[in-house]
Formats: sequence, C-alpha cells, structure tokens
Amino acid sequence: MKEREERRGNAEYKEFREATSSPNRLKRFWIFLGPAFIAGVAYIDPGNFATNISAGSDYGYLLLWVVLVSNLMAILIQTLSAKLGIATGKNLPEVSKENMPKPVSIAMWIQGELIVIATDLAEFIGAALGLYLLFGIPLFTAAIISAIGSFVILELQRHGVRALEAGITGMVFIVVISFVLQVFFSQPDANAVLHGLFTPQFDGVDSVMLAAGILGATVMPHAIYLHSSLTQKRIIGRNESEKKRIFRFEFIDILIAMVIAGTVNACMLIVAAALFFHNGLSVQSLDAAFTYLGELIGPFSAILFGVALLFSGIASSTVGTMAGDVIMQGYINRRIPIYLRRTITVIPPLIVIGIGVDSTLALVISQIILSFGIPFALIPLIIFTSKKKIMGSLVNHKITTFVAWLIALVIIALNIFLLAQTILTFI
Repeated sequence: MKEREERRGNAEYKEFREATSSPNRLKRFWIFLGPAFIAGVAYIDPGNFATNISAGSDYGYLLLWVVLVSNLMAILIQTLSAKLGIATGKNLPEVSKENMPKPVSIAMWIQGELIVIATDLAEFIGAALGLYLLFGIPLFTAAIISAIGSFVILELQRHGVRALEAGITGMVFIVVISFVLQVFFSQPDANAVLHGLFTPQFDGVDSVMLAAGILGATVMPHAIYLHSSLTQKRIIGRNESEKKRIFRFEFIDILIAMVIAGTVNACMLIVAAALFFHNGLSVQSLDAAFTYLGELIGPFSAILFGVALLFSGIASSTVGTMAGDVIMQGYINRRIPIYLRRTITVIPPLIVIGIGVDSTLALVISQIILSFGIPFALIPLIIFTSKKKIMGSLVNHKITTFVAWLIALVIIALNIFLLAQTILTFI
C-alpha cells in the first residue's frame, strides 16, 4: 500500500512539474481542478434549496445580498481548509489529533460521526423527495434507490480520484444547468436582482431570521474536514516554494467552485422571487415548490427542479460518506471499508423516512445537529492555520486570521440564534 501511494505521488508530482512549466495556461490549471468542486457540493444540498426558496417566496429579491455575503465567507473558510492540507500534508482531524489530548480526539470523532449522520439525513430526504416528485415513488422506496445511487458514485473511486471528481462535478453541473434554465423561464426583473444583490436591507424580524438561516447554513462542518483531506496528498509540495505555488493554483479551483455554488444559490432565490413572491405565494416546502413550478411555468420546469434536487441529494450524500471516512481515520486512526460505512450511515435516514417522520421536520432536526458541529470544525481550523509552526510559509496573514475569527463569531452566533428560535417554536 505504501509503495503504491509513493508511486502515485511521484507520478502526480511529475504531472505537476510538467503542467506548471507548460506554456498552456489551461493545462496548468487542469490538474488542480476538482477538490473544491467536491467540497462545494455541501453548499448546494437540499437544505440550501429549502432556505433559498423560502427567502425568495417571502421577501422577493430582498435577501439576495445575504447569498453573496455567504459565498464570500465560504471562499475564505474553504481556502483555509485546502491550505491546511497543502501546508501540512495532513487533514484537519489528523492535525487536531496531534494537538489535542486523546479523550478530546475521541469526543471530536463522536461529534463528527453525528454530523455525518445528520448530513445523510438531509441529503437522503432531498434525493428521495426528488424521486418521489419525478416518478411518484414512495419516499421509503425512493430513499433505498437513492442509497443504491450513492453506492454507484462511490464505485467511481475504484477508477481513481479523478473519476470520482468527474462524476460529482457532472452532477453539480446538472444542478447548475437546471437552475440557470429556471431563471431563464421565470424572467426575473434584472434591476431588482441587482438591487437585491448589492443593497443590504431587511424587512422586519422574520426577514432577519431567514437571513440568519441562509448565513447560518454557509459553512458545513463536513466540507471543512473533507477539503483538507482532498488537498493533503493530491500533489505534495517538496519545499515551501512549491507549496505556495500549489496553493495559488488550488485557490483558483476554490474560486471557480464557490462562484458556481453561489450562483446556484442565487438562482434558487431569484426563481422563487420572480415566480412565487410575484404571485403572492409563500412556499415553505420543496414539494410545494415543485407543484407551483409546474403550474406557473410548465411540467418541464418542475422536472428540472426534481432532477436538480435528486442529483444534489445523491452527490451530497456521497460527499458526506467521504467526510466520515476522513473523520474516523484522522481522529482515532481507524478506518472501515467505505462501502460498509455507506451501509451503516444510510440506516438512520431510512429509519426516519420509514417511520413516516415529516420531511420538513427531519430537515430542521438535521440542521440543528449540524449547527452544533460547526464550532468544532471551524475554530480548530482557524487556530491551526494561524500557527507558523504548523503552516510554515502558508501561515495566515494577520488580517486573514482577524476576518476568519469575525466570520466564525458571526456564523456561530447565528446558529445559536436559530437553534434558540427553533426550540422556542417547538415548545
């Protein structure tokens, strides 16, 4: 195993040297594209569908600027995660294990596994709902089919990480195309879009809560863990100069992936504003959005929405499984076969769906669990990337650390606020 990894590392390093010395700019960037696209799937999962559609249907283009701010936050956080992997050759859980007492590492592993379960719950509900809306398949049966689909995507790993990246990237672009077409069909007001995008404003307490929902869902903890692992051994820099060079190329990958994810989220809100808000419809569920799209535009629009939801759910659940593998390996130095992990992690969502728990309620519960996990990923990430002893020449600049802590405080505060509001709602 070690010899195979060394041969692969040498081959990728040779590819890196050849590509970065090539006069062809596209070839220079090509070998670095991929990791951010996988991590970026977390930003267009079914939970994002729900919050963006709700915001657009209730307040029109008012909160579009929140999507922009969220995307800028995502770029910085994912950049820190990718940089940690490049600088150390280790992922965030591995670095945490080296710098934490063993009991703390075990506790971090447990909370990380809970995060993966919560992630799977949201993603499987989304994928199953997509199949249900498209074909009328009962949710439990649809969830089983979605699980099989996630196994198929994981099978791409047997053909190398590039094949997996290509498969997930392909599903991301299906979601992108679906919502770009939706925007075209909905014919939004261009001036209103620009105003909403660049004019921060609110309209009452409820709009603040919705904005908090969008911002609070900005950083998914499993995406932070995973991104550092995707860059740690992809191409290993043999000195500080090469690590800096690799990071510059990887930053381009992050920008492209996060801009695409941000565009998709903006398109979701724009479509909801142009159609639902314009027609006085408050849409609070994904199945209602599907129905209204069919009524207001036509069956093809509804099908596009269902397809986007399906592929978003399957891609996101696959990424969650990969993150779970990284979390276990990093925190407790144990690893189980990826297919066994996939089998174990699909059981809780299938139970929840099988006993008939309301899908919207299940999504809310999953988001509550995820909100607990954000500080455990985000705070260590900022601490470690701010230490020169760990990061070397890629250590954060002081302004980067300041902005990162500011973002962390905002995100954590918003999640606490949303958690409190959610609990009060159910009391």
